Amino acid sequence: MIKPHGSDELNPLYVADDAQRAALLTEVESLPSILLNSAAAANAVMLGGGYFNPLTGYMNLADAMSVAESMATSSGVFFPVPVVNMTDESGVEAGSRIALRDPNVEGNPVLAIMDVEAVESVSDEQIDFMAEKIFRTLDGQHPGVATFKSLGKTLLSGPIQVLNFSYFQAEFPETFRTAVEIREEIAKRGWEKVVAFQTRNPMHRAHEELCRMAKDDLNADGILIHMLLGKLKPGDIPADVRDAAIRKMVDVYFPENTVMITGYGFDMLYAGPREAVLHAVFRQNCGCTHLIVGRDHAGVGDYYGGFDAQTIFDEEVPADALELEIYKADHTAYSKKLNKVVMMRDAPDHSKDDFVLLSGTAVREMLGKGIAPPPEFSRPEVAKILSDYYQSLDS
Repeated sequence: MIKPHGSDELNPLYVADDAQRAALLTEVESLPSILLNSAAAANAVMLGGGYFNPLTGYMNLADAMSVAESMATSSGVFFPVPVVNMTDESGVEAGSRIALRDPNVEGNPVLAIMDVEAVESVSDEQIDFMAEKIFRTLDGQHPGVATFKSLGKTLLSGPIQVLNFSYFQAEFPETFRTAVEIREEIAKRGWEKVVAFQTRNPMHRAHEELCRMAKDDLNADGILIHMLLGKLKPGDIPADVRDAAIRKMVDVYFPENTVMITGYGFDMLYAGPREAVLHAVFRQNCGCTHLIVGRDHAGVGDYYGGFDAQTIFDEEVPADALELEIYKADHTAYSKKLNKVVMMRDAPDHSKDDFVLLSGTAVREMLGKGIAPPPEFSRPEVAKILSDYYQSLDS
């Protein structure tokens, strides 16, 4: 199986030993604590699950600035985005041991324990520098920029021990999996070549066929459909609805033992190219050999060019940084001429009218009225689940 990023073995920060975890849960009762923001909590969950291997905790300011600048820590470890615990909490001292409380679970239980190596003030200029590098904009309307600039101006760095996976295991028991668990499942299935598909949305016919094309083109053993389960921007479809729609599509339209449906506990960054590289890092940690990167991968609005998330791998990611390879996909749509879904670049003789193309707004309006989009665009079983959701909103 493909090696994890940055080490020979995966080093998840979750404390899996029951006795050790119980001892730490007793210890937290006597520790000072801070309430994390959702972004720092999501980072802890990803560190706990092994997704952010080889990191051992939250980055210090020098590493965060270096990663923002050049996608490598001060010591040269390749990583595409800063993994930080930025806060407005005061009174934390370097050298202390603190409990990190979960903002996303009622009662704010302890999510992790942190050994605080440094407490550093972050200037507005440094925050803007990092935000502009990560998101390629400082526009406050960009949801990622708005979130990043609201996290706080005190940066706490140091190693952590993760005690649970927040709300993800309880709310998505069939779907949430750590990188450790995904590796184990891939090994159990005997898969060697695995292509990952990232999604924060339900999957329409074009997405379904793109997965099929990638699997066939690469002669892969299986597909990992890996959905984001954390916080999104207003208007995005909730994870439970997406989960149901994707499972229905796979159950009906894919052969058995060709697809794994899983999810990960992270908040969407909407960082376009940088987030695509992050997706590649943690899919390698999951045991995948390839990642599908299509048009406007992890984008939002008009902040990124359609294929910026592909060109970053050619222009900015060092050739030896990752073992995982990128499957570069074009926009996919149903061809009326060929009676199948194709990549648009593979149909140079087509005009726009030769494809079934619907805007997200048009599809939303149709589903809200109980009208199924054409079967060339969406499977009827999937459309029914989404229509029920949108009609419940409208009612």
